[in-house]
Amino acid sequence: MKPITLQEVAMACCGTLHGNPDAVITSIVTDSRKAGKGSLFAAIKGARVDGHRFIPAVAEQGAVCVLCEEKPDTDIAYIKVESTLVALKGIAEYYRSLFTIPFIGITGSVGKTSTKEFISAVLAQKYNVHKTGGNFNNELGVPITLFGLEEEHEVAVIEMGISGFGEMTRLSKMVRPDICVITNIGYCHLENLGDRDGVLRAKTEMFQYLSADGTIILCHDDDKLRTVTDYHGIRPTFYGTGNDEYRAENITERGLDGIGCTLIHRSRTDDPDDNARIDVTIPTMGRHNVLNALCAMAVGTQLGLTPEEIKRGLESFENVGSRNHIIKTDTLTIIDDCYNANPTSTKAGLDTLSKLGGRRVAILGDMKELGTDEIALHREVGAYAKEVGIDMLVAVGPLSEATAEGYGKGAYYYPTVERCIDRLKRYLQPGDTILVKASHSMRFERIVEALS
Repeated sequence: MKPITLQEVAMACCGTLHGNPDAVITSIVTDSRKAGKGSLFAAIKGARVDGHRFIPAVAEQGAVCVLCEEKPDTDIAYIKVESTLVALKGIAEYYRSLFTIPFIGITGSVGKTSTKEFISAVLAQKYNVHKTGGNFNNELGVPITLFGLEEEHEVAVIEMGISGFGEMTRLSKMVRPDICVITNIGYCHLENLGDRDGVLRAKTEMFQYLSADGTIILCHDDDKLRTVTDYHGIRPTFYGTGNDEYRAENITERGLDGIGCTLIHRSRTDDPDDNARIDVTIPTMGRHNVLNALCAMAVGTQLGLTPEEIKRGLESFENVGSRNHIIKTDTLTIIDDCYNANPTSTKAGLDTLSKLGGRRVAILGDMKELGTDEIALHREVGAYAKEVGIDMLVAVGPLSEATAEGYGKGAYYYPTVERCIDRLKRYLQPGDTILVKASHSMRFERIVEALS
């Protein structure tokens, strides 16, 4: 973090400073264990833990200052605010203003993290990239991500996730993106957003703080995103599998070895000599990753990368966490994709599984936050698994009983993960390829561990 004074911090969050205004901090943390020399500790009142309890400990660890809602009982400089979380967002907005580098904001119902990793891998061929780590994409995670910016960074790739209206506006106000990327509009957080039209309205709140000469990059394959024609005179750049400015040809799925394709940039000048073609092997499974690669190509081109640099970046891509992570045991091939799930991403996973060898087994769990249509959407996913030729389906969780019903004969249903683990191995055979996917709260990593 660039050094900033306590006076700057207090002014940014409209807080009352009790301490030396010229004192300097070099980090802002919300985890007391990370507080130390040069740090400001933000004491957040959470649902289970109140960060104010740890103020004496961070004082002993050498923290410069605390951001808090109550006067500390220990001798340490502090900035008092009404809400620590709101104050952090004000500080993050100020800190972001200290940088003139390009900021890319990424959102979407499915594929945000993978797309972030594709874009970062490409941009890293030319720039020093700062990117969102882990799942730090919400109203607490985005400020923490922004505070990680250092003087040497040349571009920032920021993932932005929401569950309700107004959140994207607040995130975008902090990030102030120069490039807005939306991957798709799916069936996510429908209990708050109502339907996919609501999801579209919530996601496109990002545009409110797009820089005046900024760029909007959208997936034209998505029926909702293709309705976006312009925003205050900014015409979107589209990528997709049709006749788009960025499109793909010669798509060849190679199973566990990834996917081959030709990525094409059709210049807006309509001069064929300005078109770029990149033959690339994407080192991860799934046809949907062609779209992620196209998006990265669009961002890379916008920021001046050559086709050779873009190709090198795409072919260096690596999955993170439990996203299409391949585990091979002596007898099984496991696709660990249990980080999260909704109908769109689960169908994409089933498409990938359907093209692999061996007996194809899908272990699917509850997809949360789908609103009033949750049962119908689970049943639809089960029917889709049968339609694409999945050989066996194992459904786990209260909502997933409908998934088993949608699949019909050949499905197994268990109300809990523990029950599934206890019974599962009796049905598996050597050579099976197994997709494991559910919403994160189902903790399906336990199934992965049991199988591997």
